[in-house]
Amino acid sequence: MRVLLVTGNQSKVAEVRDVLKPYGVNVEKADLRKFEVQGEIEEVSMLAARLAAMEALEPVVVDDSGLYVEALKGFPGPYSSYVYSTIGNEGLLSLLSHDDNRAAAFRCAVSYVDPINRVERTFLGEVAGYIRREPGKPGGFGFDPIFSPFGPNGVPLSEMSVEEKNAISHRGRAFRKLGEYLAARQ
Repeated sequence: MRVLLVTGNQSKVAEVRDVLKPYGVNVEKADLRKFEVQGEIEEVSMLAARLAAMEALEPVVVDDSGLYVEALKGFPGPYSSYVYSTIGNEGLLSLLSHDDNRAAAFRCAVSYVDPINRVERTFLGEVAGYIRREPGKPGGFGFDPIFSPFGPNGVPLSEMSVEEKNAISHRGRAFRKLGEYLAARQ
């Protein structure tokens, strides 16, 4: 089965291909515009997928993710991309500089729209962890250098191999749910 992934990020395409390959899903990058609206990640991903599917006239997949920081009452959440592009990792660390509560979670919503069979589904993934006091090595996406999943090694997402990250990440979890759904339909 083939699906189009609507993203401008080639690294994300490679990550998603690795996650969906065991399910027999061929992922291709779609040269379609991803419409960005403000709202919760589930709403953003579904609306963008619906609009892309209307243009592509075949199954498409769109994901949206957010970093939810407990001490900031879930901020930046669905505004993570904007917050990262304006204040970055250092700005977020500054907002938390006097707070001992570092709990956070990355959440991902993956929306699948098949306009031919009139199917719309959203799959959610989450990884809980904490915001580090100092960034790890650069790598990954956005806030990955300052986020470490709960676990024994405390390594930030940016320092994990693609395989390690896919095994535990919010995006990996959501896309595996999509893979299971698509495999069951074949």
